[in-house]
This record gives sequence, C-alpha cells and structure tokens, in this order.
Amino acid sequence: MRVLVTGAAGHLGAAIVDEFGAAHDVTALARADLDITSSDAVNAAVVRHAPDAIINCAACNDVDGAQRDPNPALEINALGVLLLARAAEAAGAAFVHFSTDFVFDGETDVPYVEADAPRPRSFYGCTKLLGERFAEDARRHYVLRVESIFGGPTAGTTARDGSLGTIVKKLRAGAEVAVFTDRTVSPSYAPDIARATRALLERGGEPGLYHCVNSGQATWDVIAREAAAILGVEPNLKPITLDMLTLAAPRPKYCALNPAKLAAAGFEMRSWRDALRAWLK
Repeated sequence: MRVLVTGAAGHLGAAIVDEFGAAHDVTALARADLDITSSDAVNAAVVRHAPDAIINCAACNDVDGAQRDPNPALEINALGVLLLARAAEAAGAAFVHFSTDFVFDGETDVPYVEADAPRPRSFYGCTKLLGERFAEDARRHYVLRVESIFGGPTAGTTARDGSLGTIVKKLRAGAEVAVFTDRTVSPSYAPDIARATRALLERGGEPGLYHCVNSGQATWDVIAREAAAILGVEPNLKPITLDMLTLAAPRPKYCALNPAKLAAAGFEMRSWRDALRAWLK
C-alpha cells in the first residue's frame, strides 16, 4: 500500500510514518513540503505520489490563538481537510483525518460516544468539527477523534511536548507542576493511535467516525500522580481549576471519549495507565 502522510513532522505524524513504514511504501510530507491549504499543491502531490491512502496529521492546535485569530485554524483544520478529501476521492484513495475531543462542550460525566451530538465551545473546536464534515467528501474516510496525545518518535519532529510531555519533564526535574483537578480526559498514546489506524486500513474497516483514545479516563492531577509513581519520583503538584485561569478560549471540563466502537471493529485500545507505563519504561 502506498501511503501519503501530511503533517509528518508532528508527534502523531512521526508515529504514523514509523508504524506504516515497517510494511508499506510511505511518503512523509511536513508542512514545509506541502501546503494543504493550496488546491494546486495538494492535487499535484496526490498525482505525483498516487497513494492508496492519505493520512492527514496536519493541524492547527493553538486553541487560544484560534480564538483571537481564527483564519489559520479555519484554513488548516477545515479547508485543508476538504482539499485532501476531494483529492483522495478523485484518486480512489482512502482518507484518514484526526479530530479532537474539543468538538464537545464537556457538560457530561460519561465518556462520549460517536453518536453524541457535538457542541464545540471554542472556535478551534468549530474548525475541527468542520474538518470532520469535510472529510466525508471522500467515500472511504476514517475520522479518528484523539485527545491529549503523548509519546511516539521524537527524532525529526517539530511539535511541542504537549500537556503530558510537559508534566513528565517537570516531574523528572523536580519542578512544580500545575495540574487541573477539574478536567477529565482520555490520554492517547501516539504509537497506539498509529497501530489502530494501520489496522483499520489493512483490514478494510467500515469507513466513518471512531474515538481513538486509550481506554479509561482521569483528571490531570491523577494522571500526573500515576506518571510520578511510574518514574519513582515525589510529585510537586499545584492543583488548579479552570476558573482560576483567564483563557481566550473555553475548555470542556469533561472530555473523556469511549473507544468501544473501535474495539468492535477489531482493535481494542489498552488502558491509558498501561500505555503511560509502556512509554515511561
């Protein structure tokens, strides 16, 4: 299978390239290699590489920045997805796109399933929801909602550490770590996301929407304590809540996702605790 990966310089993109590279012909394109908001550039790349599958890992993830200036997020998270989906359809290729828990409002206490109605609270969330809809322009589309991504290859990546990566660095340094006690998430281990993506494509899974996170959920302070226990360090935690901060964009408080549909399709995600241990050990 010929696989074209966009956004290949991020943590998730690097994990996808690493996973698929073991058995498939992979073309990895970073942002500098392909502007996914350019119709001409996207079409030319798809014609040149003739992929059987396009996996889009490109995203604008600056949540507060998008609230202040929506254009970059709208162009990358929505327009770029539309162009890639249409190019994939024209080429007869499968199309994989990654979305987010931020399409929900967080006003629940039960992990979200795919049938739950999205209600984004931020402009970033709105652009990601648009991207989900635009991905459907490719008949063989897979939209995988992920959140709180951690781990994966680091060589050649340009992405920031992310919330859990930052927490782990501070724990190892013995520094104070500010952690939310009122935000509940389902962390996603990048290599596990990559394995699930490969399984869906190789097995010809039913196209559509999937929640692709490690199973279980926890608040950030619980996650930080688990990481500290695995590392064998004494955590110096500073508990915080959302109402203590002034943020440009509102955050969903409870945004855990349920990956049961993915398990029913033949790929069961291990618990976030097991994935965290695998990463840190």
